[in-house]
Amino acid sequence: MTVRAGRLMSIVLLLQSEGKLTSRQLAERLEVTERTVLRDMEELSSAGVPVYAERGPQGGWLLTEGYRSSLTGLHADELTALLLSSQGDALGDLGQRQSLEAGLRKLLAATTDAARRNAELVRSKIHIDGAGWHSEKYGKEQQPLLPIVQEAVWEERELNVAYERGGVVTERSIKPLGLVAKRHVWYVAALTEEDEMRTFRISRFRSAELLPGGFRPPDGFSLAEYWERSLAEFKVQLPRYPAVVRMKTRLLRQLESERYVLSVRQEGAEGTDGWTTARVEFETLQSACQIMLSYGAGMEALEPAALRKMVMDEIEALRVLYWNRA
Repeated sequence: MTVRAGRLMSIVLLLQSEGKLTSRQLAERLEVTERTVLRDMEELSSAGVPVYAERGPQGGWLLTEGYRSSLTGLHADELTALLLSSQGDALGDLGQRQSLEAGLRKLLAATTDAARRNAELVRSKIHIDGAGWHSEKYGKEQQPLLPIVQEAVWEERELNVAYERGGVVTERSIKPLGLVAKRHVWYVAALTEEDEMRTFRISRFRSAELLPGGFRPPDGFSLAEYWERSLAEFKVQLPRYPAVVRMKTRLLRQLESERYVLSVRQEGAEGTDGWTTARVEFETLQSACQIMLSYGAGMEALEPAALRKMVMDEIEALRVLYWNRA
């Protein structure tokens, strides 16, 4: 399909799903000029597509009522890609990146009960958490067993897994209910043999085997709700070390994504010098000191005194180390 033909089909699907769009809105969506949109409309009309313009302040382009494109069949890979669209890196993990755009337009245009059921099925099986968890500098985890775990989730099959935690490997059977991606880290929410809900980090699986027996997910189970609830419970259990820092405002977002930073709240507006004050919840005094040092001259510890002293002591130790080697 040529670029122009693909754009014409995109116009039809956009109008089909949203009802009415102006030339400007279409131009922005398709990243072309309004003049190009007008030429495309002429070509669609010449081809027999019943598109027309409604004049006036509330006007725009519409399709004749009742007209529908036949290209609304949604493939499973396109549908999966659509539901993963909030996290681009996750698409690559499951090999769905190229299917995103086609799946999005087809689903928006589809109105059949089957399409809606398929969409809800994917939404219940895969959840993308776009909030910060690890900074990008921690890298991407290796998770070779993700495909088999995905298959078990999709087909509602039990898994026999070997799971490593704290250097100890244990074997167990689980009923995987859904996948969760948080940045480059994948988790599976599952029922254990004791019918307890657990979250397993897929990179810690040392082996995984599909079992012949299937299972039925619990009635009313919501993967998104379970994940948010388990995150809240996990954060409550973490140690907290509150501090006040002075820092370059441009570094605020980077600080929020740090692994051992629980919260960052800016105090007041940015100064004319590009600096601001923020209240930060670290996990421990030691992790707070390490993070402060990693930002060098871009951050200063103000409170508590113990944190400021530890940072100053480390800086002095570095000065002595380098001075002796000068």
